[in-house]
Amino acid sequence: MPEIEYAFLADAAEVQPGSKFHVLGGGVTRLSGPAFPFTHPHLALLVGLRLTAAERAREHDLGFVVTAPDGAQVTNATGRVISRGPNDVGDIVVAIAIDLWNMTMRIAGEYSVRITIDGNERKRLPLVVNATRESGGTEPSRYLA
Repeated sequence: MPEIEYAFLADAAEVQPGSKFHVLGGGVTRLSGPAFPFTHPHLALLVGLRLTAAERAREHDLGFVVTAPDGAQVTNATGRVISRGPNDVGDIVVAIAIDLWNMTMRIAGEYSVRITIDGNERKRLPLVVNATRESGGTEPSRYLA
């Protein structure tokens, strides 16, 4: 089964096939919004899968789910990953960037980003979410990652 070489949240990420990845604001572990509920406009999930030569020839299901502190699902997605290449090469790392648009955070606390490979949870990222101020003010909304 492929291993997760790295996984993290960022403000933005882009992956060029067979090349490097580019990240803005990598290592997001906390979010703040004006008041609950709030919708965070965008995060990127970057995952690096380590594949052996034998694993490159097969499809693998990659999935994630973001859950709130009360266990409610915020968002999720799944997809198939396959990487082809010469079998004489050792392990390779395939970078995948996933955009998370307009996630609604209903409550404060520790959210969780759970990453699965072939149906098995392989990595969990914490995401602490809180409000920057109490609701009711006239200050414009600001989102901090």
